[in-house]
Formats: sequence, structure tokens, C-alpha cells
Amino acid sequence: MFDEKKILSPPPMQVIQLTPPGRGAVATLRVEGPGAIDAVRSRFHARNGRPWTADSIDRLVVGHFGGEEIVVRRSGDNAVELHCHGGHAAAAMIVESLVDAGCRPTTWQEWISGRHDDPIAAAAFKALAEARTERTAAILLDQYHGALHRAIDDIEHALDRGETQPARRQTETLLARLALGQHLTHPWSVVLAGRPNVGKSRLINTLAGYQRAIVHHAPGTTRDAVTVATAIDGWPVELCDTAGLRADGDVIERAGMERAKKRLGRADLVLLIADAGEPWSAEDQSLVDSWPEAVLVHNKCDLPPARGQRPAGLSISALRGDGIESLLEAIAQRLVPDPPPPGAAVPFTPEQAETVRRLSTSGT
Repeated sequence: MFDEKKILSPPPMQVIQLTPPGRGAVATLRVEGPGAIDAVRSRFHARNGRPWTADSIDRLVVGHFGGEEIVVRRSGDNAVELHCHGGHAAAAMIVESLVDAGCRPTTWQEWISGRHDDPIAAAAFKALAEARTERTAAILLDQYHGALHRAIDDIEHALDRGETQPARRQTETLLARLALGQHLTHPWSVVLAGRPNVGKSRLINTLAGYQRAIVHHAPGTTRDAVTVATAIDGWPVELCDTAGLRADGDVIERAGMERAKKRLGRADLVLLIADAGEPWSAEDQSLVDSWPEAVLVHNKCDLPPARGQRPAGLSISALRGDGIESLLEAIAQRLVPDPPPPGAAVPFTPEQAETVRRLSTSGT
């Protein structure tokens, strides 16, 4: 539950669309501030013919607003919620009518910011709407309830008392969590790379749990990047299957390889896929040398192993599923090597990151 003590008095009369824009079953608008009741009452006509404001707070009333059938709920002395057909047209008509009545159109982000005296709590509330997984939402909820605010206060008080060592330890902990914080609302990018026909497309389908990439025995089937959103150990991840990397290839393949290299340059983690059924080649080694921080994955362990030496890596079969759990654990460990405990402080905006960096240089 959100802490109502953090909520401030609302500003003058405004109309806020609380649901995302676009098609949907229902769109919800909130009108609040002095005059909100009158602004809605003059335009809303209850189906039963009774004055809707005579009904108790929280009672749902069906009626019409400018010809649009809606449901109205009076949520306070100066607050009304309107539920209309989803999509843009119905909500836009109602907003325009209320603006004519003196309402100020306000985004839900502005509305949230204006209702909180703590900017970190306001930012966490807004970020919660973009959280992709329950795990990241739980971390943001901790920040909403004051985890980061308290940590920053503790550091500042320690610096004021001249306790630089404890303050430094606390700031180092927060600095180590900056990378995690930026991914609480944006997925990590995990890019699969390797020579053609090593099983990248089959592996991304296996990791995703359904067929997203085309699988074919012919080398070079994947010509452009294919992405899929998923979660690994509760962390949001965008998997990317790229064109096979090799020295030769036609014009289209070379274009695909160039796009693949750009994806690799932006990746948070690279999985280098090799074919365990083929001898280790100079081309394979060149890829390992180019991306030394990558996780090396030897696919097709269901086939007889090739002769010769090969570097250590994870042995899997994307076809049978062998080793996939170990691969998922390795990905999660590389992305978040030290997950924060429940209730821990995690900076999650650029402004918060800058505050932590500033504190890290204070008292030095």
C-alpha cells in the first residue's frame, strides 16, 4: 500500500488521464480541485435521472457525458473519476469539454509529482508504472517507502559529523547499484552472437519459451536482429538474435553482420555461441578475442563432440534443453552479481545517480 502521509494537497482544478493512451477497454480520467464536482455535474447526466452528487462517495453511477456513455465515481469532496470507452476519441472529447470548464490538463506524471513532498517517492511512483517484473517493482516500492531517501540522509548526516569512513562505505554501496537502478524500468540487452549455423536462433527460442526466430539448417538464415522480451531470475531482459559472423558472405549477409556488430557494441552482456560438434576454429577464437567479457556457450552437446581442444565454456543443447538452467543462472549472475536485499536503497534515476556521485567526493 502507498503511504498517504506522503500525499500533499492537490493543486487547482485539473483533469488527468490515469490510463495509458491508445486502444483499451476502459479509459480513466480524474478531475480534482475546487470546482471539480460542478464541472462534471454540469456535463454528466445520470441514466436514472437523479443528481449523481447526491449519491455517497465511491458509488458508481452510469450515465452520459456529451453523448458518451461513462461511469462516474465521486471519490472525495473535490475529486471525481470518469471511466469511459478506451481509445483516444472518447477520452479526448471529455478532456476538451472539461478544459472548456476551466480544468487544467495534467499528465499523470505531473500529477504524481505534485502530490508528493519527496521527489524520490514521486519518481518511484512513476517508475512503478514502467516496471517489467515483480522483482524490479519490489525494489522500486522500497524506494517509494523511503529506502533511498533514508540512505542519502544517513550519508549526509555522517558527513556533517565528520564520519567520512562510514559515509564512504555507504556511498560505495550505492555506487555499485547504479547499473541495477537504470534497469529497473529498462531491460538488460543480452545479445547472442557467433558464426552462422551454430544454433543461435534455436537457443533464443528456447530461452524465450516459444518460437520467435526462424530456425533453418542453411547458414545465414538470420539476416537481421530479432529481439524478444523475457525475464531471467526476475530481471527484465531483451534477448537479441543476430546474423552469423564470418569472414565472407554476400552483400545482404555483410549488412546483417554490420548491424549485429552495432548491437554487440550496445549489449549489456554477449553470449558467444559455438558449435560443439565442429572443431574449434581460428574464426571461433577471433570472436572470443574480440569479446573477451562474453559468456562462451558450446551448443549442440547432444551431438558427438568434435576432436581437439576448445576453451572452457557452458555446454548446452538448445534442441534438448540440456544445460539451459545453468545458462540462465550464468546470465543472471553476470547481469546482477550482487542482488540487493529487501529494503535496500537503490538509485534509479540519473539525478539520483549524480547525487550519489557528488556525495562520494564529499569529505575527501
